[in-house]
Amino acid sequence: MPSTFMGLETAKRGMFTQQSALYTTGHNISNANTPGYSRQRVNFQTTTPYPGVGLNRPEIPGQMGTGVETGSVERVRDGFLDVQYRTENNKLGYWSARSDALIKVEDVLNEPTDEGLAAVMSEMWQSLQDLSTTPENEGARGVVLERIQAVTDTFNYLSDSLNSVKKDFGNQLSVTAQAANSVIQQLFDVNREIAKIEPNGYLPNDLYDRRDALVDELSQYMNIKISTVPSGGNASKIAEGIYEVKLINADGTEGEPLLTKDTFKQLSFTQTGAVTTDLSTEYVSDIDLVEFNRDGETGQRITLDIADAGAVVFPQGELRGLIEAFGYKENGADPNEAVKGIYSTRLDSLDKLAYSLAKMFNGIHEQGTDLDTATSPVNEVFDLDDSMSETNYAGAASIIQLNSSFTMKDLAVSMNGDAGDGQNALNLANVGSMLLNASPVTLLGTKADGSTVSYSLPALPIKSGSLNTFYESVIGRLGVDSQQAQRMESNVSVLRESVETNRASVSSVSLDEEMTNLIKFQQAYNGAARMITIVDEMLDKVINGMGTGGR
Repeated sequence: MPSTFMGLETAKRGMFTQQSALYTTGHNISNANTPGYSRQRVNFQTTTPYPGVGLNRPEIPGQMGTGVETGSVERVRDGFLDVQYRTENNKLGYWSARSDALIKVEDVLNEPTDEGLAAVMSEMWQSLQDLSTTPENEGARGVVLERIQAVTDTFNYLSDSLNSVKKDFGNQLSVTAQAANSVIQQLFDVNREIAKIEPNGYLPNDLYDRRDALVDELSQYMNIKISTVPSGGNASKIAEGIYEVKLINADGTEGEPLLTKDTFKQLSFTQTGAVTTDLSTEYVSDIDLVEFNRDGETGQRITLDIADAGAVVFPQGELRGLIEAFGYKENGADPNEAVKGIYSTRLDSLDKLAYSLAKMFNGIHEQGTDLDTATSPVNEVFDLDDSMSETNYAGAASIIQLNSSFTMKDLAVSMNGDAGDGQNALNLANVGSMLLNASPVTLLGTKADGSTVSYSLPALPIKSGSLNTFYESVIGRLGVDSQQAQRMESNVSVLRESVETNRASVSSVSLDEEMTNLIKFQQAYNGAARMITIVDEMLDKVINGMGTGGR
């Protein structure tokens, strides 16, 4: 037969277990608005029934239940939704950085408007056409010089503005890398705390939440894969273990381990062969992963390529988006090769246009005659660095200027030197639309001896089309890239919000549900307490009410 006090023990276990559930419900309610908190639940399990199996068991009809106990307190979390969220969060980080960079380029170039470079150049061409009808008019000549000055000023402004914003993105890249390093360090510290608690048989649910929140944040910066290793000791079977984090390369393959049980790595950047955290120079060439051990001592250094054979190796994420905005060079690239990236590409195109415009305009201008026909050769209109060439034109947009010694009478708008001849002004007005792959070009007008002028185009970095169509293609590609980036940012944002909603429906605290649980556990607690009262009355009757007959 079971003990007389078995009913008391059963009821006591019931009270203690319901009490644990009430405390856990209170913890959920207290953290209803805590970011990253996952609701927790008590897993009830029945205690060992009476009697146990054995030869000396009492002969009773069957086993009797002995109550309930708290098996574990675990958080409610769906790992599949976590993976989905981090995947979309990683994509959003990349496309947000790329979209932001392209929008800022569009703001600087300000095309198509009446204030952009295309409009300023169009006004210059128009002023030259107007001058061709009245080539001796000083007013018309003055307008041409002002339009040329406006073009050079616009080139200078656009180049300086793009370089300034590019430098800002370099600084943002430094700050973002430091933020990623801070997250990695915190993840390592939380891992160490979990490794101390789990071997004792406990489930550090709040530390799990903190760790997952850090992983969510890290997934925004770079593409990562999470795996777990047991913490050892007397860890619970449902303990989550220690996180190990690996980078996922751009091609989807697993890359370097970023975090293990005993080591973690920090990011630093390599520019022009030097390790630095100051990204205000030309480009990023490599990213170094510096390994630290458990005691904070520095270990090996692993270098990741930004790009190799045209494919970006460093994983997708906000950091990669910022690198692509700021500029990078491929592994083993020619030192003279142009820097790749959103801003570097646009600056390169602007330099190509400025250099080509100056060379073509000066070359055709030299074919004409100015007001002082005795002047030979005529003055150059645009000033550039003499060391610049077809392959060495970097910075042309930032230094192009109107020749400081150039005056109105220096405009060579005549071909034959006669008063009223403005044929070369028309040639200059056509510079923007001349086909660059149709050399030599027969110019309008004839010399004093009646001969025509055949002009061979200089070696230019722009090989086909015209100056106007080249700039139109630059603006067109910018518009397409920006539209695609904004579209992808919007689409990924919707997907991430959907996953976040699904994850919240599983893991977040519902006050209505918790209030229902409060009532449920309270009633169960009251029932267990009532059970103790009933057993107490039974025992009172046995102890104090029996054996008193005949008194």
